[in-house]
Amino acid sequence: MQRSVVTHSGSAVVMPQDDDGRVLLVSQYRAPVDAKVWELPAGRIDKGETPVAAAKRELIEETGLRASRWKRLASIYPTPGFVSEKMHLYLATGLRQGLAAPEGDEELELRWFARQELEKMVDRGTLNDGKTLTALLLAWRLG
Repeated sequence: MQRSVVTHSGSAVVMPQDDDGRVLLVSQYRAPVDAKVWELPAGRIDKGETPVAAAKRELIEETGLRASRWKRLASIYPTPGFVSEKMHLYLATGLRQGLAAPEGDEELELRWFARQELEKMVDRGTLNDGKTLTALLLAWRLG
């Protein structure tokens, strides 16, 4: 039996939550599903970079936000059947705005969502990104 395995350096996922409990999501086109997807800011961990450093970098790049408080939610294997990627999920609070610096190929739409809106999106099936659902459920479970 032949098995194909994709080796991945890992990624960091950030749930930016403001003082009112709203969560910032980004929407971007994802070619594998041929659709725009609402999701948490996330990205690959660079060689020599820690997961939390990658999370801080991705938050700044995609949103311009900086956070004074970071809480690790979990580390997960999103598709362990064929990809070695480990995702490190963080809750970021104590936010302050700065300038974003998205990568050249990233066309992002940003929007703040209240918990009630997010729950309705989950119910309707319009919020279906696995890393985002996992982070939301873990953060909501914590309080």
